This record gives sequence, structure tokens and C-alpha cells, in this order.
Amino acid sequence: MNPKIDLKLIFALCGVALIWGTTYLGIRVAVDSIPAWYVTAIRQTIASLIILILLIKQKELKWIGWSSFKRKILLSILMVVIANGMTTVAEKTIPSGLTSLINATSPLLVFLGCVFLGIQKPSLKGFIGVFLGFLGIVFIFRNGINDLLEPGYRNGILSLVIAVSGWTIGTIYSKKHSGKPQYIFLNLFYQFVFSAIIQFGLAFVFSGKADVSSWKTESIFATTYLAVFGSVLGYFCYHYALKKVTASEVSILTYFNTIIAIFLGWLILNEHVDTDLIVATVLIIAGVFITNYKKKAQVV
Repeated sequence: MNPKIDLKLIFALCGVALIWGTTYLGIRVAVDSIPAWYVTAIRQTIASLIILILLIKQKELKWIGWSSFKRKILLSILMVVIANGMTTVAEKTIPSGLTSLINATSPLLVFLGCVFLGIQKPSLKGFIGVFLGFLGIVFIFRNGINDLLEPGYRNGILSLVIAVSGWTIGTIYSKKHSGKPQYIFLNLFYQFVFSAIIQFGLAFVFSGKADVSSWKTESIFATTYLAVFGSVLGYFCYHYALKKVTASEVSILTYFNTIIAIFLGWLILNEHVDTDLIVATVLIIAGVFITNYKKKAQVV
């Protein structure tokens, strides 16, 4: 008898690849007329309200305790305020495809960090993957190092470095201190609410009072899309998939995020894609795959 096909799992996996692959395009369109910190603050606010409604409807809204709350605050700062926020800031001056490609190196840094802290054992294939990934970075900048002299581009790259660092540290912290979450949406609710408050504060500091009249309709729609699909539906698909298959199997599909982001940037935003970028993409994705690939144990 053939095993029954799990259509919900297939939709969830496709959702992870497609939705998170389109968020880079969404961010680029959103920051075209809306200040970056307002984009990410509004995004998390809308996401928080949607999750709040779901929690109330399912009667799952409750206090998680101070100990858990402190951990969620730290993860919120690292992975939402810093990682998501600084990625949004970067896309004001950096192409969406390049942003997704540099962000794709995060698993390589997570591997190095886990090895350094003793969370994960070092492996030859892991270091080969890291070598390939950083060789990809060399291809990105080998002919464009002079571009770093341009303030906007330089600030964008610096923002991405901070964003990747925040995501990397947050991921390592999760691996070391956090078990498998029981209440996914409840935890996300606390993280999104806290990050929205912080990001609105940053928006007032760096952009001043919001001039809503200057915001383009497509930027507003893009911000809403990021909230509904990127933050809520994307996370739902991701965590649903994790219930059915292993994290490494899900992560393999997320490698398509970079390819989708680069393709959409080229197709819709006319972003330049040259041979070096294609080679860099292949090297980085191959490096991340080799580093994270795990053979399934054979059942005897």
C-alpha cells in the first residue's frame, strides 16, 4: 500500500520556501517610501494583533512567567529587532537579492559559533561548507570592493553584518538554552509585541514623526503583506512542517528563499544579476547544505 500523501505538509513546505522568498521583495518595495523602522514596527504590530485574535479565539492567551518572558525578550531583541530590523534598514540601499544572499550565510556562522562554544562537534564537512560559503562572499565583493566607499552601500552592508550577527547569536542562544516550544504563537506574540514597541521608538529617533501622506500605496500593501504572510503565515508553515519532519529537512527547502529572492529582484525590480552573483549563490547554498546535511540513520 502506498503511503498517504500529506497535502498539508506539502503546502507548509512550499509556504516556507515561497513566502519567505518573497519577503525580501516586499521589504524593498515597502522601504521605497516608508522609513525602514516604521516598516518593521508596523509589520510586527499587525502580526501581533492577528496572533492576539487567534490566541483569544483559541483561549490560549496567558502569562508565560518571568523566566520565559526574559528569554523571549532577549530573542526578540536579537532575532526581530536587530536581525529583521537591520535587514529592513539595509534594503533601503542594498538590492533585495544581495540582501537575501548575505543573510543566507547565517547557518555557517551558527555552525562556527556552536563549535566554538562546544554545543556542536566539529566536522570536516562542516568546515568544507564554511569554506565554500565564504568563498561565495569573496565572489560577491571581488570586483565591487570600491562600492564600499559609497556611504549608502557601505551602511547597507554594515546593517546586514549586524542583522546576520543578531540572527546567529539568537539561533545559538535558542540551541543552548531553549527547548522545543510548546506554545509557538504565544511565544511569538510576546516577541512581536515587544519588538514593535522598541522599533516604534527607533522609528521616532531615526525618522521623526511619520509623514503618512508621503507613503505610496504599494509600500503600504507591501508592509501589510510582510505582516500577514511573512510574519504570521510564514512562521505557521515553518512550525507546522517542524511537527512532521526534521529541522534539517525543512531547512533544505528554505535554501530556495535566496533563489526566489534573487529571481524576483531581477524580474520585478530590475536588479543586476551577473556571473559573480550566480557563482556566489551556488557556493553559499552548497556550503550551507553541506554544513547542515545529516544522513538518516538506517533502521536495521
